[in-house]
Amino acid sequence: MNIDFSLLLVLVTLGCGVIWFIGSVLFKRPASWVVEYARSFFPLLLLVLVLRSFVFEPFRIPSGSMKPTLLVGDFILVNKFAYGVRLPVIHKKILETGEPERGDVAVFRYPQDPRLDYIKRIVGVPGDLLQYRQKRLSVNGVLVEQEILGDYDDPDGARQPSVEIIENLIGVEHRILNTRTAMNGDFELKVPEGMYFAMGDNRDNSNDSRYWKFVPEDHLVGKAFMVWMHFNWNNGGFKFSRIGDGIH
Repeated sequence: MNIDFSLLLVLVTLGCGVIWFIGSVLFKRPASWVVEYARSFFPLLLLVLVLRSFVFEPFRIPSGSMKPTLLVGDFILVNKFAYGVRLPVIHKKILETGEPERGDVAVFRYPQDPRLDYIKRIVGVPGDLLQYRQKRLSVNGVLVEQEILGDYDDPDGARQPSVEIIENLIGVEHRILNTRTAMNGDFELKVPEGMYFAMGDNRDNSNDSRYWKFVPEDHLVGKAFMVWMHFNWNNGGFKFSRIGDGIH
């Protein structure tokens, strides 16, 4: 069951505000414990609502599709201001502040089920011509440079052997994984206006735009920029070394 936390937070905040207003302002009588609780919690809930809706939002990484950049159990912060200020719940943009660039690690609402949030790397912006041949990406006719680092020591002990590679996405360096035994999945396409093409850094183990095409602009949530905690019960619990890592 998917719970819309934004809607829940809005309703709870609104409910506290209404109870406080009715109990303390309209009736002007000694407040009951319900009104007192509403009065105490309303400012805190309103602050959380504003920060989460317009500034920063935390997310947890549930899968390995963005390895080696992000690991299962990473808790990240997303800049909600990066791609435009949007109203909570209805996702209506009310202020233009910027657009995704190639290489951004972006959170967006999954096009096939907008109740779910996905995180991938933007590799194509509107108007880009993308080609993928033999696990090499080209953007507008320019082959993306790669430097092979060697075998990847997967912290989750994945059985499929992967090669770790530094990829230079037209000026943005980041690390990706290619699985030796995986099929290539070649494609060629042009990114339409108002759309973005996103791929996981774990190239052969990612459900991304190669399978469901494009990310509409109005599905963007924000730009991931920092790991603030890591906890994976199946792999040693806390990893303090990842706290504060920037996301590139």
